[in-house]
Amino acid sequence: MPEPATPSTELFSSAAQPTLNGRRCRACGYVFFPPQSYGCEYCGAPTDQLEPKSLSGLGSLASFATVHLHQGKEIEAPFTVGLIVLDDGPAVRAILMQRTDDGLKIGDRMRAVIVETNSEGGRARELRFTKEETAR
Repeated sequence: MPEPATPSTELFSSAAQPTLNGRRCRACGYVFFPPQSYGCEYCGAPTDQLEPKSLSGLGSLASFATVHLHQGKEIEAPFTVGLIVLDDGPAVRAILMQRTDDGLKIGDRMRAVIVETNSEGGRARELRFTKEETAR
């Protein structure tokens, strides 16, 4: 029986322009994020066919919605959630740095950023996206 692919302990790098740690199926070429080690989501190839794939963290905004009322304590409303189709293939749903949808439009270029957040266990790093021109 093949050994399962070792799961990545980190979803992203800590660089100024973070890269995302995804996976690629050697059998069919499918690229996905976040990484998992159950086999290919597309063709069903076993875990020994999965390899690490570094993703640029750059993409285009495919959709977005602003949350105006939220009971959670981790993030204060309003905040905006977007679906970003990465240049490397996968689509990623994430909170955007823009708190509202003012100035956002479908097709905007987006860039991954890492922010420090408060969580019940202390400080945590979280993946978010921002319009590319505001990330510089």
